[in-house]
Amino acid sequence: MEKPERKDCEQIKMNEKEVFSYIELLQQYGSVPGLDSIRELCARLGNPQDSLVFIHVAGTNGKGSVTAYLTGVLMEAGVKVGRYNSPTIRDWKERIMVGRQKIAKEPLCRLMSRIRKVCDEMAGEGLPHPTSFEVETVLGFLYFLEKGCDLVILETGMGGALDATNIIGSPKVAVLTSISMDHMAFLGDTLPEIAAQKAGIIKEGCQVVTMPQEPACLRVIQEVCRQKHANLTVAPEVCDGKIDRVRYGVEKQSFRYKKRLQIEVPLIGTFQIENAGLAITVCEVLQSLGYAISDAQIQNGIKNTVWHARFEVLSKKPYFIIDGAHNEDAARKLAQSLEFYFTNKKIVFIMGILKDKEYEKIIRLTAPLAESIITVKTPDNPRAMDAYELAKEVARFHPKVTAAGSIEEAVEMSYLLADQGSVILAFGSLSYLGRVMDIMEKRKKTKRNGR
Repeated sequence: MEKPERKDCEQIKMNEKEVFSYIELLQQYGSVPGLDSIRELCARLGNPQDSLVFIHVAGTNGKGSVTAYLTGVLMEAGVKVGRYNSPTIRDWKERIMVGRQKIAKEPLCRLMSRIRKVCDEMAGEGLPHPTSFEVETVLGFLYFLEKGCDLVILETGMGGALDATNIIGSPKVAVLTSISMDHMAFLGDTLPEIAAQKAGIIKEGCQVVTMPQEPACLRVIQEVCRQKHANLTVAPEVCDGKIDRVRYGVEKQSFRYKKRLQIEVPLIGTFQIENAGLAITVCEVLQSLGYAISDAQIQNGIKNTVWHARFEVLSKKPYFIIDGAHNEDAARKLAQSLEFYFTNKKIVFIMGILKDKEYEKIIRLTAPLAESIITVKTPDNPRAMDAYELAKEVARFHPKVTAAGSIEEAVEMSYLLADQGSVILAFGSLSYLGRVMDIMEKRKKTKRNGR
């Protein structure tokens, strides 16, 4: 493997371009489950995680939405909240945020230079070089400590027990979103095995809040809570009566929580009702721990939540929607939302998927809903599936599929295939949807200027 070039980081601070070149170079170390490397890296940097207070979030789908809701509520309550999540849509720096402000250039360069020096020392001593995710996680810890965050919402990258974020001690609350099949090469081949990995974030005596889960998953979570003497709360669901008066819509959605709280949800998708319910349940647990969070702050925090590329409407007439459904469970929920909101509508897909995902299952679940499908290759991603290869796979399930040479071409083609009453949906890998957003913004600007 190519070794990152050494620098004397006590005297030389990387600039922003060098930081992102370094992050890209770290990709060669891949994903390595386990805590030994990050434990060593944190120890050499003073164990910043030990001075922070966390809400730790694991699950297969919904992590980003739930952390976004929680961030909004805690900001309303006057809590200085850090948020660590991945992947991001448009800007890498959005992985590490305080409130709604992403990490600034100066601390990014200064702290990454410090981390790089330690990584070089570890490699020089014959220890494994930390991976990109381990480096990014420790960067977050250092930044949140420097900014004096009262509470950090920490999203796992993959799994839980062996995820780099699990270096932390007992969190205030361990949160489990929807658990389904994903990353089987690392996490296991069955739902109970995957649930056991996710439940690895549960620590001795902590509070645990989970989304309603498949019975096999819930049994695993209950057993881990019993072993860890952790208090488990299961969030409500639409069918149990604690979430009622639900109003679904493409513009906005709302529901009543436990007969008392009227909640307006800005994120679209039928599944967002229960994601918001999970976030509110976490807020109730925080209230029981002494955090002063009012009903009005919960309502306003959720109402003002912004979270891109989760069934997000970018334009109307025709509707142009983007969604990061990249695994079987997310594809199933996406299909349910399409059938619910857009019955009997003409739908055009733009589809881009990574080759290490369960693309056949994603295609099988979604393809029957589209009239036409355009495939794209996610740019600058070695895991991206070629557009023509993806088109061949789609053709097994749908007769009208075309491979586009670029994302720009795919967007133009979709508008040619659609009329004003149609729906265009770009979905799959989050890593190309930021480019779709840029193209759509440029398109809107051109339209406003009359060109």
